[in-house]
Amino acid sequence: MTDEPNEAPADAIERKVRILLADDHAVVREGLAALLNRRPDLVVVGEAGDGDEAVELFRKLQPDLVLMDLRMPKRDGIEAIAAIRSEAKDARIVVLSNSAGDEDIFRALAAGAKAYLLKDSSRNEILDAIRAVLAGRRWIPPVVAAKLAERMPNVQLTPREHDVLVGIARGLSNKEIADTHGISEGTVKGHVNMLLAKLGVRDRTQAALAAIQRGLVHL
Repeated sequence: MTDEPNEAPADAIERKVRILLADDHAVVREGLAALLNRRPDLVVVGEAGDGDEAVELFRKLQPDLVLMDLRMPKRDGIEAIAAIRSEAKDARIVVLSNSAGDEDIFRALAAGAKAYLLKDSSRNEILDAIRAVLAGRRWIPPVVAAKLAERMPNVQLTPREHDVLVGIARGLSNKEIADTHGISEGTVKGHVNMLLAKLGVRDRTQAALAAIQRGLVHL
């Protein structure tokens, strides 16, 4: 924490790179703001506590860069990235997340994020990523690149398969999944068999573990 004022003069802000923080934990936002506001060329101009607020503040503030978490209420980070990029295709977004799941990484980058960092990254790594993205480059650390390399190719789930996979991960039986979604138990069984094949696993337990580890399902 510093004794510096929360708001910089308008003319000073205009000379700096303007950054929007989006994270549902206030202490994380405070720490990032303290780190970034100490840099002479960076300034935090807004903080969002959920995905909807992130999109709204982006529209209002038009920042140069967004530092975005993925796990947020109302609208998750991937949905917020997609919404922002649909309105501003050149938006520069850096993901800073606890999730190392390869599916989360893939979806965030596919939605338009230019960099993906884990929250245990050093302050220098965060600053390097921000500068790289501002320079028009992508920033993928080795640990994240390794996760992407492990990602099974062409794993695409239909909406119904995703529903069934969520049920499996929650420990529901085929009948319970069928009742939840208003489909037959036989249809659920067919989806389960397809999911086992797509995920390359032998049983429901392995499917549930794979889904959670890979970020396909969040419980």
